[in-house]
Amino acid sequence: MKDFLKYMLATVAGIFVFMLIMSILGIMSIAGMVASADTTTNVKDNTVLVLDLKGTMNEQAGNDLLTILGGELAKESGLDETIKAIKKAKDNENIKGIYIEAGMFTTDSPASMQALRKALADFKKSGKWIVAYSDQFTQGTYYIASVADKIWMNPQGMVDWHGLSSQPYFLKDLMAKFGVKMQLAKVGAYKSAPEMFTADQMSDPNREQVTVYVNGIWDSMLNDVSESRKISKDSLNAYADRLIMFEDAQNLVKYKMVDKLIYTNEVKNEVKKLLKLEDDDDINQVSVAQMQNVKEKSHDGERIAVYYAFGDIVDESTSDVMGGQGHLIVGNEVSKDLEELMNDDDIKAVVLRVNSGGGSAFASEQIWHAVKNLKAKKPVVVSMGGMAASGGYYISCDANWIVAEPTTLTGSIGIFGMFPDMSQLLTQKLGVKFDEVKTNKNASFGTPSRPFNEEEMSYLNMYIDRGYKLFRQRVADGRHLSVDAVEAIAQGHVWLGKDALKIKLVDQLGGLDEAIKKAAQLAKLSEYYTKSYPGPSDFMEELLKASGEVHNNYLDAQMRSALGDLYEPVMLMKSLNHQNAIQARIPFSINIK
Repeated sequence: MKDFLKYMLATVAGIFVFMLIMSILGIMSIAGMVASADTTTNVKDNTVLVLDLKGTMNEQAGNDLLTILGGELAKESGLDETIKAIKKAKDNENIKGIYIEAGMFTTDSPASMQALRKALADFKKSGKWIVAYSDQFTQGTYYIASVADKIWMNPQGMVDWHGLSSQPYFLKDLMAKFGVKMQLAKVGAYKSAPEMFTADQMSDPNREQVTVYVNGIWDSMLNDVSESRKISKDSLNAYADRLIMFEDAQNLVKYKMVDKLIYTNEVKNEVKKLLKLEDDDDINQVSVAQMQNVKEKSHDGERIAVYYAFGDIVDESTSDVMGGQGHLIVGNEVSKDLEELMNDDDIKAVVLRVNSGGGSAFASEQIWHAVKNLKAKKPVVVSMGGMAASGGYYISCDANWIVAEPTTLTGSIGIFGMFPDMSQLLTQKLGVKFDEVKTNKNASFGTPSRPFNEEEMSYLNMYIDRGYKLFRQRVADGRHLSVDAVEAIAQGHVWLGKDALKIKLVDQLGGLDEAIKKAAQLAKLSEYYTKSYPGPSDFMEELLKASGEVHNNYLDAQMRSALGDLYEPVMLMKSLNHQNAIQARIPFSINIK
């Protein structure tokens, strides 16, 4: 017994010492990162900005402690940081060009790829060059890289060019195996999000709208690639139909999809030629991260706030094991932030950057109210990213002006309620028995022992219908349309940004720059600068939060790796009880590939 206690105490002491050492090393590393973040990057003459298209690109890169400590597991880049770096490179006389190195890369939406590509096209207006290289181009990276002056590829590489498809999955039969089914109350023939849980195939209205927006996105991609590469759209479609990714790479040169076949170790020499360097000279490089510390022009004029709201709209922030918190739009937190912007007299206008497929109808209403109050004191312009649909459109509709990308998914004016019925799981699969004593007719409403009856469902449908009418009225008031006009384009219908412009759901096509210019115009500002919100969290707050979440995020990453395409449906099944039952959102996974 003494030996057992001795070894146990020694083990505990060892663990404590190890954790103490790791904590000290972690704090030292973080201190070094913070110090380096405050260091101004000096760009040498004849420098190349390296755009590394690998990993995941979200609306913003994670700037919290978990992302810093997460290493490769948490590797992500931000669209806003990348575009800012490209703009700085355009204006910096020491940067002569951009080198794009493409790998396995994903963005949150086609609209994000389009925004990045547009920033690169704007960079070329300065007269500087862009070149791109990859061993294997994905369809997304090729679309972005097609704006380059030259596209180089490995002689044994390929260009994945196959077109777009959307393949939603359906979980009704899977849930039935566990004795679970979903009871649904919804408004909107096109409101397709619940189909994942209640159907085994796409409804006709959903198939109609998905066909329209998938073809619309593909057509935009074809137009851009055709213009840059001087290849006809018919030829590009023919290449996609016959899967040229499997053809000899030499054919891709003949088709003008790429310009030259070279090996990885030959890329440097090609870049040196562009920079007019000798063979033994080094190439001065700067990364997107380093560009964040390149000194900007002095901040003259008045301040415009750019507030980023991206991710699912939820009532409150939560995280648990096997499912990291991720990017969320938390109703009460965003409302509080917008109130602070409203009361800050140094801020003359606000651009609300929205990238969300929606979520909680309750939280969406709270944010709508905060936007309305903010608009009463200063101009509010919405800049839509990849998605601003359902709840994402709800929080946008009362702005003074709405700017969307041509391929933004927006609209989807409608709500639904999903209520899991687990009575068969409990009573038939698990053998749970129920008995009952009640005082009133509907005293057992919501009991897990049975599904809702017809009368109870009628109450729920009445509640959902009232929420839909409120959403529809919010849109009518914000967009200065009649209720009937909104109804004609509502019913949960998802629209591409370029189509939403025609029906007055948005005011202008463009990106964040256009939204900022409009905000300055509405605020009557001739000189202005922007500042991003919300700012980074307090260091100690992040440290305390990280101590409880690093393990969860690690497990989440391992689950993603192990489950692959099954990760999303498994996590959705797991999280059903944590979601607000009343939802204003588009399908949980658009799944365009």
